[in-house]
Amino acid sequence: MFYSFMRGLVRVIIGLINGKPRYQGRENLPDGAYILVGPHRTWFDPLLYALAGSPMQFSFMAKEELFKNPVLRFILTRANAFPVNRDHPGPSAIKTPVKFLRSGKLSLIMFPSGTRHSQELKGGATVIAKMARVPLIPTVYQGPLTFKRLFTRQRITVRFGKPIYIDRKLKLDEAGQKQIETQMLTAFDELDQAIDPNFHYVDPATKKHAH
Repeated sequence: MFYSFMRGLVRVIIGLINGKPRYQGRENLPDGAYILVGPHRTWFDPLLYALAGSPMQFSFMAKEELFKNPVLRFILTRANAFPVNRDHPGPSAIKTPVKFLRSGKLSLIMFPSGTRHSQELKGGATVIAKMARVPLIPTVYQGPLTFKRLFTRQRITVRFGKPIYIDRKLKLDEAGQKQIETQMLTAFDELDQAIDPNFHYVDPATKKHAH
């Protein structure tokens, strides 16, 4: 209930300040649970991913510091978020999402690079997908990268790629992880090209430091 209310509220706010986002490739979304994976480009791209994948509901990882604030904790738990210690993730970082995904009621939004300021992929999403037996759906966001830029009404586009299924026999050693990682990165590039052949992501934080 709370999740649907929040999703509706975000949809109205985005619509008012930015206009109607474009969602492409929705036919690639499976009927059951899945993991949306994409490059993390702005603090609000998880919200856009969740809107684009509606009516499916999503859970997502949030750094445990955010749960120390009682108001934020109230919102995050009801929005299906679960806390993860970024430095020492621990087994629950895998077990919790696997449980959600296996129940089939919730899908997961994950940024394989972990943070907005790193493009290097880590293997968590692949491990979770294999254990929960769900596909990875490569997804990209193009649009404003700061809250202020949303008001310029620069077009928002979220595009979904074809599912990446992980063979249950695939060993998730370095070579196995690399294989899936390459598939993900190739998919991200192809999705970006399909939206805008001239697209080039520049992290707003590095832009600030450059000035």
